[in-house]
Amino acid sequence: LLLRPASIYLLLGRHLSTYDWEFEMDDRTLGKGRKCVPSPSAAAVARRAVLLLAAVVFVGWLMMWAMLPTRTYSSTWAPKLAALTGFGKQGIRMTVYAFPVLFVYVVACVYLHLQQQKGGDPDTQRRTSTRIAAAWRRPVLVRGPLGIVTGIELAILLMFMALLVWFYYAYITVEFSKLRVKPGEKLWQAELEKAAKRLGSVGSLCCALLFLPVARGSSLLPLVGLTSEAGIKYHVWLGNTAMAIFTAHGLCYVFFWASTDQIHLMTKWARTRASNVAGELALLCGLAMWATALPRIRRRMFELFFYAHHLYIPFIVFSALHMGVMVFCYVLPGVFLFAVDRCLRFLQSRARVRLVSSRFLPSGAVELNFAKSPCLRHNPTSTLFVNVPCVSRLQWHPFSVTSSSSLEPDTLSVVIKNRGGWTQKLYETVSSLPPSGGHLGVSVEGPYSPAAGVTPFLGHDSLVMISGGIGITPFISIIRELVYQSAMAETASMPRLLLVCVFRTSAELDMLDLLVPASGGLNGAPSLDLRIEAFVTSESEPRTGNDPHKRPCQPVWFKPWPSDAPVSPALGTNGWLWLGAVVSSSFAAFLLLVAVLQRFYIYPVDRDSNHVYPWAARTMLNLLFLGVSVAAVTGAAFLWSKRGSAREAKKIKSVDRPMSPVSLLHWAGGGGVERELESMPAQPLAQATNVHFGHRPDLKKMLLGVHDENVGVMASGPSGMLEEVATICSSGLASNLHFQSISFTW
Repeated sequence: LLLRPASIYLLLGRHLSTYDWEFEMDDRTLGKGRKCVPSPSAAAVARRAVLLLAAVVFVGWLMMWAMLPTRTYSSTWAPKLAALTGFGKQGIRMTVYAFPVLFVYVVACVYLHLQQQKGGDPDTQRRTSTRIAAAWRRPVLVRGPLGIVTGIELAILLMFMALLVWFYYAYITVEFSKLRVKPGEKLWQAELEKAAKRLGSVGSLCCALLFLPVARGSSLLPLVGLTSEAGIKYHVWLGNTAMAIFTAHGLCYVFFWASTDQIHLMTKWARTRASNVAGELALLCGLAMWATALPRIRRRMFELFFYAHHLYIPFIVFSALHMGVMVFCYVLPGVFLFAVDRCLRFLQSRARVRLVSSRFLPSGAVELNFAKSPCLRHNPTSTLFVNVPCVSRLQWHPFSVTSSSSLEPDTLSVVIKNRGGWTQKLYETVSSLPPSGGHLGVSVEGPYSPAAGVTPFLGHDSLVMISGGIGITPFISIIRELVYQSAMAETASMPRLLLVCVFRTSAELDMLDLLVPASGGLNGAPSLDLRIEAFVTSESEPRTGNDPHKRPCQPVWFKPWPSDAPVSPALGTNGWLWLGAVVSSSFAAFLLLVAVLQRFYIYPVDRDSNHVYPWAARTMLNLLFLGVSVAAVTGAAFLWSKRGSAREAKKIKSVDRPMSPVSLLHWAGGGGVERELESMPAQPLAQATNVHFGHRPDLKKMLLGVHDENVGVMASGPSGMLEEVATICSSGLASNLHFQSISFTW
């Protein structure tokens, strides 16, 4: 009962109360965002039913976890479930703890497919957010080790911790009630052994969720309104909790063995019980990943963190060997879904994509433009992972997509800031190529997009975007998409936009050139009310010697190889349906292989006692079947969709060389440090821009000065800026401010 409200909100609240209803509103309602009469379409009702089904299954899955350590489950429920499944203890755990997660995953794929196919104009896609939902999303913790935490995140975190406490307490109560002290042991030593054992059980609960947030192409993340980058925060929380519990689990056992003169058990590899050696190796792998993931080490030695995190493979293998296949079934859903995602990413990353051009900005950033299949639709704030083999064959780096698939259906662009070892080498490599032509081999993964698209932005009366430095990149895609929506919509009331961007030097002002693509400015979007306030903090006035007619460097054009292909979806146009089919089919194949192994090979020997057949052999066979089923089904689906992508790639003509975007960063001569920009080719955008030199923005004054009823506030940049904006929005001084932190990557 404690888990039910947060679980329902997690799956339903962001959709049903925020952007899953389709409304009919009059002009006054659209302008002020007040009362509206819901008129759900058949598609909206179908999506709501799918979400409700997923929520019910998810809540039931959590309740089964809450019941697992109780005597009721072990003595009453488990025997009945074993009789129903027919495959003993492994069948029970597959059915109760693995199948529901995969079922919710497939249902989420169906929902996202319906969400993707619904279409409609901006008027019918307008959404409204209830005050209760907005209050839950308001930041309640700003500074601290957890970062910025909203109300719903804090509620879910507290309830998850309550579940862990209950889980451990219930297990300990049952274990101590049937405790038997062995000869030569003391009571406290016997209790210590049971307490250490059940710490491992609590850690397995954390591991059951650990891999779900880091599956980049997962349908579960967009189902609850998260991106792959935003999900990393929850992976960090779960990883820290799991490693703290596993470390306590290992230390307690070492202390127990030392106190009972059984330290030799540390080197024991039992045949039909938990292998101590495997557990110790798994713990060492986990500690190495945990230590290198500390914020200070990760920031200063990212490559060490990156390579050390590949120890997750031996961590999974040794953990499975230590737990045994029965306990590993609890962790199976997350590992299985992560394996499917990782296999798809591997297959997509093997291809070389067509890099059309690059352009250097005076700030030291470089823009890469890729050819894109028109069937690939990505939403604003998407993330693309890029690998350049001539720079590093192993390193993959995420970057925010700056292009709009609506305005630029054949192009996908990212902006990379020249900072750090990998980006420095990339900048030098691209700059060394001749402007007339060259080739650069590039592979990509993604892009990974939030499911909501642009509709959450349209639901606000005003939208305030605050960026620091390269943090402006996700807002470029938002503004470009809103330019398109404004040009296409005839009667929709677009939100008023305020972009507050903070730069260190005036050279970084060239990032504003990217707000509108080269094909046009704001002339085609007369209803878009955009105001830009740019702040240059380290300069009190414009640098002397700046040429008012200075343009960015000429682009570098690349010569594609015949094998280079446009960026396309990994599983084709109907990717979500294909992903659901891949997960279902691969899990069915895995179950078939395990059933054959269990019924015809293990059961005649073991008779479901779990004390005859070697644990290690059984576990390795299960892991082998998992890998074979995932690789075979995922590979077949990818090759099938690749045939369609190849046919479509032949229809795509060579991308025309776009005109270099006109520079908006011309300022007139004369005194004064605050002046309006002028640019004849892009007059609307230039007139909307003001540059301030020598000071930082007064964010509190600017935010409290927006008096619309529903104001969306998004921040992207350094952690200090995010915390400042979150503090203002959560202070209670203005109830109309709704904060959202945007994950940016450069």
